[in-house]
Amino acid sequence: MSTLQQPAPSSNNQLPERELADGDYQASHSKTSSVTQDQGADAEKNIPPVSQSSDGPPDGGTVAWLVVFGAWCTSFCSFGWLNSVGVFQEFYQNDLLSQYSSSTISWIPSLQIFFMLGMGPVVGEIYDHYGPRWFLLGGTFLHVFGIMMASISTKYYQILLSQGICSGIGAAAIFQPAVTCVAGWFNANRGAAFGALFTGSSIGGIVFPIMVTHLIRLVGFGWAMRTCAFLILALLIIANLTIRPYQPPVPRKTTFVQLAKPFTESQFILVLLGFFCFSYGFFAPINYLPVQALSAGMSANLAQYILTILNAGSLFGRLFSGFAGDKIGRYNIFIVVCYLSGILILGLWLTDHSNAGIIAFAVLFGFFSGAYVSLITALVMAISPMKELGFRTGIVMFVTSLGGLTTSPINGAIVDSNGGGYSGLMIFSGVFCLVGTTLILVARMRMAGWKIIAVY
Repeated sequence: MSTLQQPAPSSNNQLPERELADGDYQASHSKTSSVTQDQGADAEKNIPPVSQSSDGPPDGGTVAWLVVFGAWCTSFCSFGWLNSVGVFQEFYQNDLLSQYSSSTISWIPSLQIFFMLGMGPVVGEIYDHYGPRWFLLGGTFLHVFGIMMASISTKYYQILLSQGICSGIGAAAIFQPAVTCVAGWFNANRGAAFGALFTGSSIGGIVFPIMVTHLIRLVGFGWAMRTCAFLILALLIIANLTIRPYQPPVPRKTTFVQLAKPFTESQFILVLLGFFCFSYGFFAPINYLPVQALSAGMSANLAQYILTILNAGSLFGRLFSGFAGDKIGRYNIFIVVCYLSGILILGLWLTDHSNAGIIAFAVLFGFFSGAYVSLITALVMAISPMKELGFRTGIVMFVTSLGGLTTSPINGAIVDSNGGGYSGLMIFSGVFCLVGTTLILVARMRMAGWKIIAVY
């Protein structure tokens, strides 16, 4: 970010109208703060050696889609790995760490979620100044090293440090910079690019649970983790080679006023609180669905695939929300699918504990909740200037991480207090999904008015 200045008199330094409409960061904000005379000069000195158009991002082309592919690899290795935490919760709870309570064990995946998302403001602010390169290199090392160390761990504190903290910090360093880079390469097709990018987390959530479950049985926990680490390393090498920003960030002086500015905007505060509340509902099924399915009488052979089924549903949901968001509005599609996610928790997961009911819930919840992760950056981008996107997205991810950090221990405590029953957990998560989505709805109404059919 840079100190805000008066706009330059030359019209050549103004953002194209198409980009202003898409960003939709209050037309008056865009005209006065998006581009300054100094920034225009900086951009001319730092044009990357690829084909660029004066009309804005290329919205496609070989280089742009290679960036998406690299970001897909980081999504597979970060959120895809995170989407398999239910497998580890079940394994640690019933085998390796069986002497600990469900609530205590849940701090391991909670710390992964917290560090992966909670590093957001730091990662975003540094990215806005220096770009993604060192984040990708350092994150690759920490993520792989953490999983390798977990493979030789046998005690609770060892797994907490390696898988929960080291790997979580590494995942944070690779995920957010990659997504922010993709945002700079696309405009009209941004939703489609994000939808394609985030299928990586869904496919990772399909591959990792099956891979870990079968490898633990065949070769043991240690080699299961090492095999996953080698796969992650291979994909992150691709990411390091393909990800690059469209406009390389330039180091700038940052003031406290600029850092505090997002907290003076009511629509940003509403979006922030909405994501915070929704995180309390979103992570509960991912963490506890396999354990709950076993307690409901599902066979172990079937329960091991329940997260795979959920993530398969989210694969199609993320593609749908991305393409539909470009057509009918990203806020509109987010609100619809997230309301349906909360309704499914209260109307299906809570009431039907049969095998068919649990499988149906996994498919449908995966499909509708898939928009939650894939549209975070798109929703923030609609109310933010591009030069502050990394920092603002980081703030949202940090607040979301607080929900991710506390939701699993809270849910574990709810389960323990109910004698192993899961009804309280389901009500808790379902209500928070609805509350979080309502806050996003209010933000959308403040920005786009009460016209339901307005594309926003």
